[in-house]
Amino acid sequence: MANRMRYYTKPKRHNWLGKFRDLCGQFLLPLICFQFIRTLLLPSVFDVLLLTIMVVMYASIWFKLW
Repeated sequence: MANRMRYYTKPKRHNWLGKFRDLCGQFLLPLICFQFIRTLLLPSVFDVLLLTIMVVMYASIWFKLW
């Protein structure tokens, strides 16, 4: 029993999913900065909702929840 537990590894995600997640993380940060500046200058409900959605997506990628 101890030998079986010693060689246990966590199941890995598909390689393309990890690359896609990293790619989204790289593109989201500049978009969040741009959207934040736009929201400060010309605020609207749509801008605030879009900024909130992007921040939640980036936080989920950063904390590896997705």
